[in-house]
Amino acid sequence: MLDRDYAEYAWNQAETLLAIDSPSGFAARAAAWVKDAFSNLGFDARLTVKGGVLVDLGGRDGENALLLEAHTDTLGGMVAEIKGNGRLRLTPLGGMRPENGETENVRVYPRSGSVYEGTLQLVNASVHVNGGYGDTKRSWDTVEVVLDEDVRSAEDTRKLGIEVGDIVCFDPRTRRTASGYLKSRFLDDKLSVGILLGFAKYLHDNAIVPGRKVYVHVTVYEEVGHGGSASVPAGVTEAISVDMGCVGEGLSCSEKQVSICAKDSGGPYSYEVVGKLIDAAQKTEADYAVDVYPHYGSDVEATLSGGADIRHGLIGAGVYASHGYERSHIDGVFNTLKVLCGYLEV
Repeated sequence: MLDRDYAEYAWNQAETLLAIDSPSGFAARAAAWVKDAFSNLGFDARLTVKGGVLVDLGGRDGENALLLEAHTDTLGGMVAEIKGNGRLRLTPLGGMRPENGETENVRVYPRSGSVYEGTLQLVNASVHVNGGYGDTKRSWDTVEVVLDEDVRSAEDTRKLGIEVGDIVCFDPRTRRTASGYLKSRFLDDKLSVGILLGFAKYLHDNAIVPGRKVYVHVTVYEEVGHGGSASVPAGVTEAISVDMGCVGEGLSCSEKQVSICAKDSGGPYSYEVVGKLIDAAQKTEADYAVDVYPHYGSDVEATLSGGADIRHGLIGAGVYASHGYERSHIDGVFNTLKVLCGYLEV
């Protein structure tokens, strides 16, 4: 029987994964960790050519297989210019916002293998000096990375091995409160990778063979739109993105619930799949909400755009402050696991 220990396991796995920097295009270390985590549970896991992880969770009916999708790539930045004063202008990877990144600690990864620390700051960030501090519109041209190195020129910075095209990663600042709230950058979507590991552990511990074949695809380019566009195994008829559930004004979901998405900016999800997800939530007594997301796209939509003839759905633990400093709750993790178990009747 599914119990809360699997939600705790899911969070512990997510917490470890959150500590591995992995913006889109720079997710090899995270993908290797994910592959090993599934392999250590006894499941066949392999890296795709594109860099994602494809896992076989077993099951009997291979002609009616289910694909569960999540992503381990996150938002981040790339060095776009080494400025004359040695500081760095960035271009975003995915939907990273300068307003949300301002004053955050960062790590810069040159191709040499070194790692340098710094902070994303407003240009001329001293309030006691800059009288227009509050009036400055934040953009990627008005913020810069201030390296924690003695650099005063572009030449100084280049001597460290830093060049245009290097990856810049933001500190996730992961923590859990005594009341069960989970706070971190990049819960979208490493929390869901943890949830899928929790589901896999539940199958493993109870020697469960699902009635239909189940695959997991952990993608590495979701934040730039093409994560799930390939690597759909033969026999898959349905795919469900396990991603963050939106929490905000005009929506009914909270961080303690599992969100079932009926429609997002890409259009409606499969009416049949949404209905079965609602049935699964009710059957397992999961606390859930059905919502329409106004500004959202998911891996499974990339799967459809890639030409797969499948039905599709989207669920996830409720997450507030998406693409910023995000917050969920351990209850939302548990409710998401309940829906997965109810959907597969395991």
